Amino acid sequence: MLVERDEVLGTAAAAAAAARAGEGRWVLLASAAGMGRTAALDAIVRRESAGGAMRVARARCVPEEAGFPFALVRQVFPDDVAVPFSAPAGPDEQLVLHRLVACLARSSAKRPVLLAVDDLHHADEPSRRWIGYLARRITGLPVALVLTECLDQSEPTPLPAATGTTVRLCSLGAPAVTRIARAAGLTEEQAATCVEAGAGIPALVRALVADLGEGSLPRPPSGPARSRYRETITGWLRHRADPRSRHVCLALAVAADGGTPDGPGLLDQVADLCPHGRPPSARSVRRLGRMLRHPLAREAVLAAADPGETAALHARIARLLDESGAPATTVAARLLRVDRPGEGWMARSLAEAAEEAAGAGRVAEATAYLRHALSGPHPPDRRADLTLRLGALELPHSAAAGIRRLRTGLELHTDVRERAAAAPALSAALVAGRRTDTALRVLHQASRGADDELVQVLQTLGALISSHDAAAWRSAVARLHALAPTAPVTIEPLVCGLITEYEAGAGLCSAAEAVGRVRTRLAAPVDPRLRTAWLGSAATLLQWADHLPEARALADACLPAAPTPPDLTDAGVQCLLSVRAEAALWAGDFSRVVAENAPLVEASAGQGVRLPHLVAMVATAHAEAGRRAEAWEVLAGPGPSGADSSWEWNELRYARALLHAADGNWAAAYEDHLACGAGQAARDFVSPVATPWRSGAALALVRLGRRREARELAEEELRHARTWGTPRTVGRALRAHAAAVGGRSALDSLTEAAESLRSGPAPVELAETLVDLGRAHIEAGNGRKGRDALREAHAVAERLCGTAAPAPGGGAVNGAPPVLAGRLLGVVEEALREGRVRGRPRAMTGCPALTAAERRVVELAAAGHTNAHISAALHLTRRTVETHLTSAYRKLGVTRRAQLAPVLAREAEPAAPPPG
Repeated sequence: MLVERDEVLGTAAAAAAAARAGEGRWVLLASAAGMGRTAALDAIVRRESAGGAMRVARARCVPEEAGFPFALVRQVFPDDVAVPFSAPAGPDEQLVLHRLVACLARSSAKRPVLLAVDDLHHADEPSRRWIGYLARRITGLPVALVLTECLDQSEPTPLPAATGTTVRLCSLGAPAVTRIARAAGLTEEQAATCVEAGAGIPALVRALVADLGEGSLPRPPSGPARSRYRETITGWLRHRADPRSRHVCLALAVAADGGTPDGPGLLDQVADLCPHGRPPSARSVRRLGRMLRHPLAREAVLAAADPGETAALHARIARLLDESGAPATTVAARLLRVDRPGEGWMARSLAEAAEEAAGAGRVAEATAYLRHALSGPHPPDRRADLTLRLGALELPHSAAAGIRRLRTGLELHTDVRERAAAAPALSAALVAGRRTDTALRVLHQASRGADDELVQVLQTLGALISSHDAAAWRSAVARLHALAPTAPVTIEPLVCGLITEYEAGAGLCSAAEAVGRVRTRLAAPVDPRLRTAWLGSAATLLQWADHLPEARALADACLPAAPTPPDLTDAGVQCLLSVRAEAALWAGDFSRVVAENAPLVEASAGQGVRLPHLVAMVATAHAEAGRRAEAWEVLAGPGPSGADSSWEWNELRYARALLHAADGNWAAAYEDHLACGAGQAARDFVSPVATPWRSGAALALVRLGRRREARELAEEELRHARTWGTPRTVGRALRAHAAAVGGRSALDSLTEAAESLRSGPAPVELAETLVDLGRAHIEAGNGRKGRDALREAHAVAERLCGTAAPAPGGGAVNGAPPVLAGRLLGVVEEALREGRVRGRPRAMTGCPALTAAERRVVELAAAGHTNAHISAALHLTRRTVETHLTSAYRKLGVTRRAQLAPVLAREAEPAAPPPG
């Protein structure tokens, strides 16, 4: 069935009628490939030769015979021995052409002749000249000359317009294709596939209709394997298409296969990649480009290509994209199809794409780009840089692979300074893989032959690495003390920072001293190779000193924002990750701890990279949020510490002890606290600033009925805490001391602890202390103060949970069961129930509801002081001041600072005497 071919059939019928009347005409059917030229020619032959009205002479031209003179003519006159086998010249050719036309005239005199010639574009040149000769003399002959020609490979053959006409076969419109598909019983969806993938080309439409009639495309493994659609395209490309058309089609398929934008300009550039003669027409390029948007068409075209052809086209298209300023990942996606990216621009594009992908968190994609970049030839230094970067990306997901890459990158460097610059990356990776001794050897070997300054840089970095080994840490600190007096100005800040870390842990300096040393050096020049290490040390000390926003700011300035992965081949970055996590944990921001660190912990789990400190932080945050099962699961990830004496395992032991305590397993909690203490003591770390194990052990001993031992530990802890002098350490130690001593002394210690903790950013410790204080007051017979303390603890726990918690006392809210959001809220709820605090009495609003800390803040705010002034006057952080004001506004029923003074004034007015 021919659709939308009425003009073609009508023109041919008119030419045949004229020929039967003795006035011959020619008709040229011209179209792009696949438009049904042969089908139309067959239909014309059937119609016009029906009943013997015309004798048919047929010929079909093929590329294989294009070089043989008169190959086409010999098909028309198969028995005529007068057709020469060589091309005559000049008058001799004229004689041959004339004799052949005369022969046709004699034959047509007996019965009109329909001469049908298919694929004239493949004809040999002498035969084409004969066709032109015949077309000029056909008027007086009873001959209809019907020819077909492909426009993809040439313009229509110039024939005399006076004796015939050229008809262009256009692609089928969407309505026509839909009618064909629906007539074959296809669904609307299948008909749409025919419209899109068929591109109006009758041959492809017919093939698709046949294929879809047997099931969906592409075929499932259990379905019929044959695809007529694919065979039609691949057969044309392999057997009938000329080299130029084939190459253009492949180029466009390759361009579409990689998702290259298909604007006309770029499509034209892609088509120009064809190395064969005249470029294709813009119309042909656009038509093919539209067809090849469909994956079925692309798959069929690419199936006909050799791997070398597609790789070469991908390389050329990548170059076009690179020159046009396309994103690096777009260029690199092409280069992944090239076997060996041997040119410099290719390696550059792949490296840039790797950074772009890594910045977006697509690490697998980034590593694929770098691996492919390394498959090409590079100078040793360039190969070393690419290898080191690949190792850094691979490290969190495979310690073995990452360390192997980094070692290879280090060995590729031949210059001493370059090797020394690469050594810290391998060293940091080895630390992440818990191989501290090897990491130190790498730095020591890299310093051989280096100049004095470089040796000092590596020595100082080695000291930072040594903090992961108890014995090496002590020796490193001794060397730092010797280096400090003569250290270059750009190295001295880190030297001082590491010495101060040791002294802080050893109880040899206070928080104020440590902060003073840090702040005087933050603006000092620092060697770029030591920058992150110095900031990591500075941030650690600021965090220990409870300057959490400042410590967090230093970490955020160096660490990449999500989803970009951190570089674990930088020891300073490892330190900053720890600071960022612990600062958020100490501030009670448990969701941030999990969000920022759980992805890295999960990615590295079981891959040889063990991050005990981050694991401890994530587990503790889960536990504080009330997810103890998840916390235990996370803690199991790193496995046993073995011979590794890194400080990170002490943090893990401390976290495990906290979870045992939350589960009520006090014996296990005590054992883990002691293990943590033993690990810290091996490093001379006696201060409770990082892991207050003595306080935890004392609380466990009290629960186990061993109060005398608990008191010894608590008093020792309090002595070290006062040396450091921050509200958090002192408040924690006082709480443990209260539990150990009991009685009136306990109440005094808890009161002092609460006052201390209110002045610092320690919400978890404050809530725990207020619960103990409330219980102690109630036991001492002072129920009002006890209930006030418990209500204050409840407010702190609510703020930490960030949820609308149920009312104090655990009662249902609007008939719904209570929801305990977080460990602390559960502890407070239990204490409120024990203290029989059933809710906030009506009297406990307004000024009486304010805590002592809130009252001091409100009075200063009512007097006109800013939050900054209040913070300085009360030695509180800005965040704590804002928290107290928010709580006070709610209790006082006000919304603005200006309303505070009138509320306080009303409270100060004496009550009116009773009447009478």
